[in-house]
Amino acid sequence: MYPDHGWIMKRAEITPDSTALVDVHTGQRWSYGELAGRTAAYMERFRSAGLRKGERVAVLSHNRIDLFAVLFACAGRGLIYVPMNWRLSESELRYIVGDSGPSILLHDDDHAGRAAGLGVPFGPLDSGQATSANLRSEHVPSRLDDPWMMIYTGGTTGRPKGVVLTFESVNWNAINTIISWNLSGRDCTLNYMPLFHTGGLNALSLPVLMAGGTVVIGRKFDPEEAIRALNDHRTTISLFVPTMHQAMLDTELFWETDFPSVDVFLSGGAPCPSTVYDAYRKKGVRFREGYGMTEAGPNNFIIDADTAMKKRGAVGKSMQFNEVRIVDAQGRLCSSGEVGELQLRGRHLFSHYWNNDEATRDSLRDGWFSTGDLASRDEEGDHFIVGRKKEMIISGGENIYPQEVEQCLISHDGVKEIAVIGTADRKWGERVVAFVVAHPANVPKTEELLSHCARTLGSYKVPKDFFFVEELPKTDIGKIDKKRLSAMAEELKKEEMQNPGQSG
Repeated sequence: MYPDHGWIMKRAEITPDSTALVDVHTGQRWSYGELAGRTAAYMERFRSAGLRKGERVAVLSHNRIDLFAVLFACAGRGLIYVPMNWRLSESELRYIVGDSGPSILLHDDDHAGRAAGLGVPFGPLDSGQATSANLRSEHVPSRLDDPWMMIYTGGTTGRPKGVVLTFESVNWNAINTIISWNLSGRDCTLNYMPLFHTGGLNALSLPVLMAGGTVVIGRKFDPEEAIRALNDHRTTISLFVPTMHQAMLDTELFWETDFPSVDVFLSGGAPCPSTVYDAYRKKGVRFREGYGMTEAGPNNFIIDADTAMKKRGAVGKSMQFNEVRIVDAQGRLCSSGEVGELQLRGRHLFSHYWNNDEATRDSLRDGWFSTGDLASRDEEGDHFIVGRKKEMIISGGENIYPQEVEQCLISHDGVKEIAVIGTADRKWGERVVAFVVAHPANVPKTEELLSHCARTLGSYKVPKDFFFVEELPKTDIGKIDKKRLSAMAEELKKEEMQNPGQSG
């Protein structure tokens, strides 16, 4: 019997000829049998290199299907898979290499030069010929609580932290997702999320592979390419961040295209504007939002599409095998409608932060993970994410949740994208500031936005400053980078003071 860390080999025994992976860019296709063979070849490569259980294998590469063979080979040999963000600077990559201490760094052709300069043994991503050796004997014994992968967080508020995910973490997220989202071997997902991020690996890719379905991998997101790929590969369920959804909606091809095979589109990483909900409703396609973190899953909630459409912004109820709760500042359970910190518990949680015991102790207590996110729950038990705890604005003693203000502003016809932050204010402590990306054909005036906010928000929540920008700074997975926005606000305020009347 295959151990828990060798389930891809068991899947290959069950459905060897079914398509496991497809590369949008190259057209390459691997059956489960071929994936198992490529995995075995990498396992032999690692064995021959003398890599021992617990050592780290780092990867620096664009999205490609080979990465799954490396990932499963690490599982088979008891090695820790460390995917690195290729968008980072050399100094940032050096920090991750120094912190994780990989024994080898594998790279694609585009990153050979960078890999060579990081001071660690390196080599190309090339499994060689697939092997049909006795795959069972290749496996190094591992336990469920042994690490399988280490994913570094974005680090927008400081140094990135290595999040250690065990076999238990990854497998229970996959099992939970298969059961709660009703995945099966008929499912096919298109993934443009970066494979150095948990959204690319664990949101759908590994659950779909465990279920025996097909994972189609895109390299660089292009909205028209994505729309074509969704239908060409008869996808059933796919996850995109809101900016990707909006980019597809902005094409003529989207409105000319039907999606007959699609069961549901998912969105995560940031709140999704109502315009996206409306577009999919017009198309007759089901749509829902989710919530997750590198440390937790990332899948935590389930909501049916009808409820999602009625309660826009809701993420629903906890999945089959995890728990959620909302607590106040004193750790007491919040009642319905009350905002507090979201906490999660389940076997899908991460093990610890690499080389950071203090951060681990601060976030994991009595089995509960403190997310740092604020949430509320309605009387029917559906949850709503309000925003990051650290991003809450306190103005004149009043708590203001940026997401509430953002949801108000994004409902204006002239607003394409919006971000709200708090900046220092001598009188009120903090003031509400809005960054607006306007629709080119319908640019609103500041007065219009003020009136729009005043109709639904308390006066203290209405932004004091509006900055109109061409685009919002974003992280690698499409989240708005509010740390950079804070710096931009300072610069724009200085410019406004020097050139009054030019910010909207």
